[in-house]
Amino acid sequence: MKNKHLLRVAMLCAAFVTLAALLTGTGMASSSATIRGGLVSDVGRFNDRSFNQSALEGMKRAAQVLNIKYKAVESKSTNDYIPNLESLARAKYNIIISVGFLLADATHATAEKYPTNKFAIIDYSINDAPFKGDKNVAGLTFNTNENSYLIGCLAAFKAKEKGKKIISAVGGLNIPTVSIFIAGYRAGAKKCVRGTKTLVNFSQTFNDQSKCKELALNQIAAGSQVVFQVAGGCGLGALSAAKSKGKWGIGVDKDQGGLGSFILTSAVKRVDNSVFLTVQAVKAGKFKGGRNLVFNLKNKGVALGKLSSRCKCAKYMKKVNSLKALIIKGKIRPPKKL
Repeated sequence: MKNKHLLRVAMLCAAFVTLAALLTGTGMASSSATIRGGLVSDVGRFNDRSFNQSALEGMKRAAQVLNIKYKAVESKSTNDYIPNLESLARAKYNIIISVGFLLADATHATAEKYPTNKFAIIDYSINDAPFKGDKNVAGLTFNTNENSYLIGCLAAFKAKEKGKKIISAVGGLNIPTVSIFIAGYRAGAKKCVRGTKTLVNFSQTFNDQSKCKELALNQIAAGSQVVFQVAGGCGLGALSAAKSKGKWGIGVDKDQGGLGSFILTSAVKRVDNSVFLTVQAVKAGKFKGGRNLVFNLKNKGVALGKLSSRCKCAKYMKKVNSLKALIIKGKIRPPKKL
């Protein structure tokens, strides 16, 4: 009897130890291991107040909320992409996230070299070359044609107020992840104000603000009343041109309303959410490579930023919101290509 009693006590103690381990996350190898996330910027770097910065904010939030460790590595030139990615892969980071389309080839090459590592790339479909067959890479893609369609509608209304049906967009490189914004913007403008003209120019850079400013000044001289920047750090120059000439500016990726009340709104891409959710999936053991995660209006992966306090847009937002509902239902499909 005594031996049976001691056995019961031992089993009970073991049960309490196991329960304590589950509740506190200690005592078991899978729970105590610290997840480490790596982030590699494109040449725009993390202080672009746009795309790269948003990705870094998502990783920082993951560190705080999910109790993970991270390392953010800046790329000063395109030659840094592979060395930066490989440094994280060699250090066995649990997830390595590339910030943007420009890192596609480098991410593919590194993922092939380190097949047991997990990778994700923002703004690139895993179904496209060079990634076909890369089972350890996930694509984080955004239907930014949807929120830009709504912004184009609003921009056209504001331009019409000034008696000129002309708006514009300054892009960085003419690549799919940039042109998709502009395609939606132009289509939304035509939908709401027939005859609206959208001027489009590309700076061929994401970090030289002077080039974007020059393009925007030329567009304004040609009659543009609203300037949409889709050029990362370079685009800050386009917005400064709009401000200097008393025109509306539209931000991109992050809500750039903090730049001033001349910012009509922003085409927000929740890059921060995509990074956070990817790290969360890795920590939960649910990460799956070889597929895309798509962020859109329906799942709030893209959105409109706050409206300017000077906007007086209430009379237009009824139309904008009705278009939003139709896009979510699939009854309107904004174009993805110019």
